Amino acid sequence: QLQLVESGGGLVQPGGSLRLSCAASGFSSLNYAVGWFRQAPGKEREGVSCITFLNGRTTIADSLKGRFTISTDNAENTVFLQLNSLKPEDTAVYYCAARNILITSCVLRDSEYTYWGQGTQVTVST
Repeated sequence: QLQLVESGGGLVQPGGSLRLSCAASGFSSLNYAVGWFRQAPGKEREGVSCITFLNGRTTIADSLKGRFTISTDNAENTVFLQLNSLKPEDTAVYYCAARNILITSCVLRDSEYTYWGQGTQVTVST
């Protein structure tokens, strides 16, 4: 059974940075894509970025390009989300999710993902 555990969230001032980690266990193949999503209070969950383990191809929400970067350490089955130039509107619970599929590109539709972590809180405030 695939399990995902997020870490790295916290309180940061505007303009600061955080690096979120998503450690995956229970699988050992390239047939996965992993995505990061976030949900702010009172708002719907939105896709942030995703990456395929097969070829490392990434997708990122247009509004976040230039500030957020997704990467993987395949040997450790870990996916990272680097958050830079953080703004108060980035405050949310950030979730990682995975789907078991052999694909060369991923999408940011949460309905496509089967496995979800518990989330990590990111708060951007003075």
